[in-house]
Amino acid sequence: MSDSTTPTTRQSSTTNHVLSLPSGEIHYTAIAQWQPLYEREKAIAELFHVAYLVDNQDSTPRPLTFVFNGGPGAASAYLHMGALGPKRVAFGQKGTLPQPPVKVVDNLESWLSFTDLVFIDPVGTGFSRAVPSEKDDAKADEKTKSENPEEKETEFWEVERDLKALAEFIQTFLSKHNRWLSPIFIAGESYGGFRVAKLARKLQQDFGVGLSGAILISPVLEFSLLEGTDYNLTSWAAVLPSMAGAAAHHDRAQLVGENLQTHLAAAEVFARRTLIPLLALGDTLPSSERQQVYQEFADLVGLPIDLITRQGGRIGIDVFARELLRDQQRIVGLYDASITAIDPFPDRPLYEGTDPTLDSLDRLFTGAINSHLRGTLGVETNLTYHLLNFETFKAWKFELKGGLKQGFIGAVDDLRVGMTLNSYMQVYITHGLFDLVTPYFSSNHLADLMKLDPEVRPNLTIKHFQGGHMFYTWEASRQEWFAEMTQFYHRAIAQN
Repeated sequence: MSDSTTPTTRQSSTTNHVLSLPSGEIHYTAIAQWQPLYEREKAIAELFHVAYLVDNQDSTPRPLTFVFNGGPGAASAYLHMGALGPKRVAFGQKGTLPQPPVKVVDNLESWLSFTDLVFIDPVGTGFSRAVPSEKDDAKADEKTKSENPEEKETEFWEVERDLKALAEFIQTFLSKHNRWLSPIFIAGESYGGFRVAKLARKLQQDFGVGLSGAILISPVLEFSLLEGTDYNLTSWAAVLPSMAGAAAHHDRAQLVGENLQTHLAAAEVFARRTLIPLLALGDTLPSSERQQVYQEFADLVGLPIDLITRQGGRIGIDVFARELLRDQQRIVGLYDASITAIDPFPDRPLYEGTDPTLDSLDRLFTGAINSHLRGTLGVETNLTYHLLNFETFKAWKFELKGGLKQGFIGAVDDLRVGMTLNSYMQVYITHGLFDLVTPYFSSNHLADLMKLDPEVRPNLTIKHFQGGHMFYTWEASRQEWFAEMTQFYHRAIAQN
């Protein structure tokens, strides 16, 4: 039965645990519970979250990091059980998917080593739900409720209301747990990175929450860079280096230089200095020059020049994923183009299968988070844990209320303001090199356009790792990122 027709049980939990690391044991308390959001002193939603608080013997407050994923419509389980929490899903060495059943192991790279953690599930994800009003209870019969189970949740499914809900949650948590004097960090993945960029301004400007650091993981910062058209040219260039990296990984590129990094550097220069001018010149560019560019393009990304020519130098990620290894009847993943899968319909003109690097992960993270919450942490509820709620994604309203701007929404302006509101706040942006959905070069390009003052420019760190959207599923990348973040937190706290 659905959540809307079954009497809901909710039993929070507080449990004590020990994480054994090579450097010693970490004793921590895990709190898994629902925190209400209020409007006119009435609860309108309950945000489920899991907080890991280390038993601190020192009088100095430990750093506290609020974590969320993106989607919109994704629960926090990906970062929770993939990289940051005390337990994680076991993947293959380079992010390959293991056979069922899912295996959960101690996370030796857990961020509990240097920060307390709070994983937040926005309304409609995880166990978080809107609260029906008394008016709804009085007037709506069970038939009406079951037909519109998410009617109250949709008000949270738009940009500003979502940000306000997260900010209110953070403010309330700090008060409830007396953590206002802790160094505060926020971390988000994908659309969660978009949230981080906007909250870097909103939390400080509107909610009085000072930030020591903001971590943007595989973020989408400007939606105009996600989809190219005949007239929107930059996105075609932004994704090209990731394609070149994937082609090199699969030994399909004419490698420039001696390794992946030199090949990527060449692709970045080509994207900016050659591809964008080619697309901007349109039909005014002589055919001979155009063909020369197409050949260089083909060599970089490992595709036939006939295909590059036919597409006019505009190669979408779906085309690349289908065509790179088509002679082997395999496709590459959109979220991690280093991962391949069998093409189930090799003779059809368009690819009609699923993405092996998103859809295949559902079984792993759904099994892991349910086992962890209901078993290890002892949460009792008959609610379904929504790992990725596509109803939320489809219903999401991206326009800004009261705004006069038209077109694509973005968050870079908010990040710029946040960095100037607080010249001590450290910002870390990171991507997986083989992610085609939120390509790393988009963030590089945007950072170069931010015109940051010399006083705050050193506060921005950009570093990328081998892997895809969830590059931390690669063992070496997760370990390297952990070392990086250890230093990042030390730097952010030391200067304050």
